[in-house]
Amino acid sequence: MKTNCIFCKIVKGEIPAVKIFEDEKYFAFLDMNPINSGHTLLIPKKHTEYLFDLNDNEYSELMLKAKHLAKLLKNKLAPKRVGIAVEGFFIPHAHIHIVPLNEGNELNPERAKPMSKDELNKLAKKILK
Repeated sequence: MKTNCIFCKIVKGEIPAVKIFEDEKYFAFLDMNPINSGHTLLIPKKHTEYLFDLNDNEYSELMLKAKHLAKLLKNKLAPKRVGIAVEGFFIPHAHIHIVPLNEGNELNPERAKPMSKDELNKLAKKILK
């Protein structure tokens, strides 16, 4: 873990996040500035700056976790589709955006709007129940 990485701090519990999933290697939480409600970030707990620097096994596991989370979001929030995006420019820690979608061109980071901690917690309860 890197001491100055915001995602590593989230994994260590130093910065609060609304968790949707966690196992020994991966952590998923709701984005505080979602493109759409349910926008989730999935990260490896091990600090790796660039997605394609993960070894093949880590990369495959991360994508399978993304698939699992996409199914969870689809079942609980009923969007038409769930999309994923990877860019990695703003936070140098490998991560996947998993975003519920209802029409084309929604997967645009410029559409992101802040969501309160209370709204995020209510949404997490809906997803996890």
